[in-house]
Order: sequence, then structure tokens, then C-alpha cells
Amino acid sequence: MLTVYIMGKGYRVPEGLTIMKAMEYAGYRLVRGCGCRGGYCGACATVYRLPGDYRLYADLACQTTVQDGMYIAQLPSTPAERADYQLSQVAPRGEALLALYPELARCVACNTCTRSCPQKLEVMDAVQAALRGDIRQVAELTFDCVQCGLCAMRCPAEIAHYHVWQLARRLCGAYLTPRAQHLARRVAEVESGAFDAELDRLMGMGKDELAKAYQARDIEP
Repeated sequence: MLTVYIMGKGYRVPEGLTIMKAMEYAGYRLVRGCGCRGGYCGACATVYRLPGDYRLYADLACQTTVQDGMYIAQLPSTPAERADYQLSQVAPRGEALLALYPELARCVACNTCTRSCPQKLEVMDAVQAALRGDIRQVAELTFDCVQCGLCAMRCPAEIAHYHVWQLARRLCGAYLTPRAQHLARRVAEVESGAFDAELDRLMGMGKDELAKAYQARDIEP
């Protein structure tokens, strides 16, 4: 058993638990916010300090194990400002990111954002790509971003990185990524009513019958 301090109060928890599991063991009910608890991924951002260490660490509670004497404070959301825009009115040009998020130009290339990222993303490289106007590269570099906001909290230039990444991925998906023809064909089939009879049949099944049909379904390779 280890001793951890959650929001200033000490608890004894089993060794080897993640911070999230330790909080639940201590009696906290994480029923909102966190993606694996019915909210959105990235909402379990946590700041903690270790005994004898003056530094503050930041990570996700779902992937960080507790240590004896750890002091923990959760940050369920990051109040960084999001630019107001309509995607249909934003052209996928290089200057779009900088125009909506001019704080990008304040980047001093300290790489604090990269070091703070729990997903190990090359955050500063994405900032530099945004400054060059390379929307596609920004989207590719930040594909695994869960928008926890830890980079924004540690950034001396006060860049709201994850909002920039979201805009880049939206622009890339809406304008720059080739359309999936097989998806377009399937949508047309759905709209034409090709699956209506099968859906009606499934809707008329009981729970046990549905479970049996699910187990016997054909699985595409």
C-alpha cells in the first residue's frame, strides 16, 4: 500500500494503480469528463509533485501510476480560448491558422510543449509547420492529440495548441483529404433504401435473437 495525497487529503491505495484507479479506490467517482468514463479523452489531465522533488509534473491520470507520497491535483478542463470561426468560411490556405491564432508567432522554440505532451507528440514541430502554413503536416503530426491542454498550460507564449490542431485537422478533412469513394457508394446505398428490409428485420428481433445473430455475423477480412 502507498500513501497519496489527492486534492490535499491523504489516502492509502494499492501499489501499481494508475492515478485514475487510485482516485476511484479512494472514493472519487469519475463519472463525467474522462473519455473512458463517459466523457472525452484527455479530460484526466493531472498535475502532481513527488516528495523531495521541487518540480511539478503533468500527465494523464489514465496512464500514470501512483508513487508513494505523490501529491495530485486534477485539471478536468483547460480554459484556453478557442477562435470563433465557421469552417465553411475558412479557406484551407497556409495563413488560415496564423490569422485565427496569431499567438503562434510568439513561439520561442523552447520545446516545453513537446516535453509536456503525454502522447509524446512533436508539438513544437507542429507549431513550426503551422507557421509555415503547412496545414496537412500539422494535421498529420497531431493526429493522436487528445486535447488534454497540458501543452497550453506549460507554454510561455500562451499558445492554445490543441485548438490550432483541431482547426488544422478540420481543414484537412474538409478540403485536402481525397474523398473515400467506397464510403460515398455505401452512403448512396443507405439513402436508396438498400438496407431497409434488413434493418426492419433486426429491429423486430428480441435481445437473445439479436445476440445470436451478432455472434453468427459475417466479418469482413
